[in-house]
Parts: sequence; C-alpha cells; structure tokens
Amino acid sequence: MSPFALLWSLLVVDPLIILSTILCGLVSVGASLFDSTGHAAIQVARVWSRSLLFFARVGVKVEGLEKFDSGASYVFCSNHLSYMDTPVVLSRIPAEFRFLAKEGLFQIPLLGTHLKQAGHIPVPREDPRRAIRTMTGAGKIMRERGVSLLIFPEGGRSHDGVLQPFKEGAAYIAIKAQAPLVPVAVMGTREILAMGSAVFHAGRVRLRIGRPIPTEGLTLRDRKALTEAAHEQIAAMLETEAGVNPRK
Repeated sequence: MSPFALLWSLLVVDPLIILSTILCGLVSVGASLFDSTGHAAIQVARVWSRSLLFFARVGVKVEGLEKFDSGASYVFCSNHLSYMDTPVVLSRIPAEFRFLAKEGLFQIPLLGTHLKQAGHIPVPREDPRRAIRTMTGAGKIMRERGVSLLIFPEGGRSHDGVLQPFKEGAAYIAIKAQAPLVPVAVMGTREILAMGSAVFHAGRVRLRIGRPIPTEGLTLRDRKALTEAAHEQIAAMLETEAGVNPRK
C-alpha cells in the first residue's frame, strides 16, 4: 500500500464516513419519531450506504435485478467478505429490507437506536433456544409486514475469502415465512475493506443475484436441502469470477 493511499483513507475517507454515519443516524432517529413502520429509517440507511460507496470511490455492477419483484417479500442470503457487503447490497437491491444482526450491535449508542427503530432483529448467538424463537418471530414479521430480510448465512465474514458452509437460519426463516430464498453473491468488497482494517481502497464490486428458490409447501424438514441449494447457487456465481476459489 502506498503512503498516499493510506493517508487519503485515514485523513479523508474515514472522517467522511464517520460524519455520514453520525448525520444519517441522527436523521434516522428523528424520522422514527414520525414513522413507526421503519420505512423512513431504511430510506435513510440507503442514503448512508450510497455515501459510503461514494466516499470510498467504490463502483458497483449489479446483475440479476430482473429475477425478483421489488414489491414482494424475500429472504436474501449472501456470502460475507467485508463490512462493505451491507452497504453494497442495501444501496443496490430495491427491497424493503430488515436485517438479522448480532445482539451486541443494538447496545451501541446511536447505531443501536437506529437498528431498533428501523425494525431490525437482534439475534442472541449464545442462546440457541432464544435464537430459534427469534427466527420464528422473523418469519412472522415478514408475513405480517411484507418485508424482506438480508442474512449472511456463513455466520460471519470469511477470513480468507473462501465460501464457508451455511448455517440453516436463512432457510428456517424463509420456510416459516413461506417466502422465496434468494442467493446473492458479492465479489470485490474484501479488496475495498479487508477484515481488521480501517483503510478503504477504491475499486469495483460485482453483485450477482441468483434465481429465487420457492419455499411454498416446504416444511422445516426441508431446510437442509434448501440451505444446500442456496450455497450451490452462490458458489456457482462466484466460480464464474476469474481468480475466485469459493469452495471450502
């Protein structure tokens, strides 16, 4: 990394992103006072996401938007390479998203308030029984509110860029909601912001949307097969990208 790139990120990009996060967080909290649906907070989050990409000089190419109806409800499941994955997906996929996020994020000042007001769902990772109740509740929220969920089924960011085995939570919720499961492949974000780094690098990101997998009529006994089908689609989409070895 050149000294100029490091200084540019630390002195320009990072401060702008912090400022955008604070301003958008304040606007989101204010908007929630007049909108209990979470819709306004999600729109503010989209502005925040686009600002991050703009400040970091990240271009995004999207493929497959025609494969789903932006007015319908889906469970989107994506591979996870970087903290930039969420801004990329949120800024480019026109769905009314809610997220499953680890419970600790809801304790962070401002961010936690935004997550709660926007209707995102905290997941207690250390308590399997509560986690199951949370996933069941998420399926109910999708049915009642007609919203979509974004889930990273690897359970965290990949340390080496290799696609990890999927946990079955995304399939569980999709079956409970009787909503299609949509595989999403994100490529290039690890080069923009590596794990453990606060230095942003300008570049291009590719976002591929797979074929929605229907869940109508499926039961929870089908969640393993549904999870494997989503994993296979994402692995196949990653394999078409030169130099990617997605399988573990």
